Amino acid sequence: MTPVTPLVRWARTHPLALDALLAAGVLVCMVAGSFVDPHSPEGTYAWGARTPDVLSLFLMVLGAAALVFRRIAPMPVLAATSTVSLVELVTGEPRAPVVMSAVVALYTVAATTDRPTTWRVGLGSMAVLTGVAMFVGPLPWYSQENLGIFAWTGMAAAAGDAVRSRRAFVDAIRERAERAERTREEEARRRVAEERLRIARDLHDVVAHHIALVNVQAGVAAHVMDKRPDQAKEALSHVREASRSALNELRATVGLLRQTGDPEAPTEPAPGLDRLDDLVDTFRHAGLPVEVARAEDAPALPAAVDLAAFRVVQEALTNVQKHAGADAKAEVSVVRIGPNVEVSVLDNGPGTTAPPDGTDGTDRNGGHGLLGMRERVTALGGALTAGPRYGGGFRVHAILPVNARTTTPGDATP
Repeated sequence: MTPVTPLVRWARTHPLALDALLAAGVLVCMVAGSFVDPHSPEGTYAWGARTPDVLSLFLMVLGAAALVFRRIAPMPVLAATSTVSLVELVTGEPRAPVVMSAVVALYTVAATTDRPTTWRVGLGSMAVLTGVAMFVGPLPWYSQENLGIFAWTGMAAAAGDAVRSRRAFVDAIRERAERAERTREEEARRRVAEERLRIARDLHDVVAHHIALVNVQAGVAAHVMDKRPDQAKEALSHVREASRSALNELRATVGLLRQTGDPEAPTEPAPGLDRLDDLVDTFRHAGLPVEVARAEDAPALPAAVDLAAFRVVQEALTNVQKHAGADAKAEVSVVRIGPNVEVSVLDNGPGTTAPPDGTDGTDRNGGHGLLGMRERVTALGGALTAGPRYGGGFRVHAILPVNARTTTPGDATP
């Protein structure tokens, strides 16, 4: 902290006291200047060669006192100081520099108003004060005191305008910096919200899928434990594999939340369609017949599209497992059509009643799996429809653009 900082802080918090000190300094300068004679016989400035009269002293005190209120009422203060200056210019002999108070007041007006006002008031004050001094005052019109009034009033208006312009420039830069800071904070909050939503979707997909499989396999094991222990062991083995897979995917997803310095997070890549066979096998082991139709030599998809397609199949099959009934069968197709990838999951189970087009976004039992799928697909610029099939069953159909453009919840639709 520099030594000037406390003084600047005090000046900003006590403007009236600062103006009082300025007024006292101006009064001292005016009184001291009234004792100096610039026209001494020796051709130099002679101190004490003249003394101000009572009227001049009174006018100097009035002009200085008005400056105390220069921030509160700049225009009235300029009018008051100009008036006492004109009185001194007309009556003063020898002349006292009362016009110094008008110069300070003119600077204040220029620093606190706009440029057009500064031009009008500055030119008017300069013309009136200089004109009265030249043509009504006791000194010749060409005297240096008259030219000094012209110069000092012009410089006061110019200096005040420069200070006002600089303040406006600094305020604009500060406002722009604050706006940029607010924008950065809003962008950071938006990105955090988007990341939380994405992680929530992944957690839902992982937990819903694997817990559903664990529940089914555990039910199978409990049902055949006494009569067919070998099948019960196989079901428990599937339970162990499903739970291990769930833990691995949860660890990979939650690892995204780790901070610098935390234990190293798993680096296993996000699942994609290359793991579709493994996913389907888990459902087959759980007793759900699933048929898959897709091109074996299809080109690789972008990571975001690949993950979204996998999650759609995973969530749709989980819903079939939970709600389609014991004798249901499922069909999965992944087809590349032009610039899009179309993913369809069909089942023939009776399930529970659902809206015709699935526009409510909820699962058959009122959950939010379909809503999560729709949000995931929409974020990539695709479309998802879900609803009952004609003749029975349920259909989930997603269209994902291969060159997907990730959108945000805050994007507006034109």
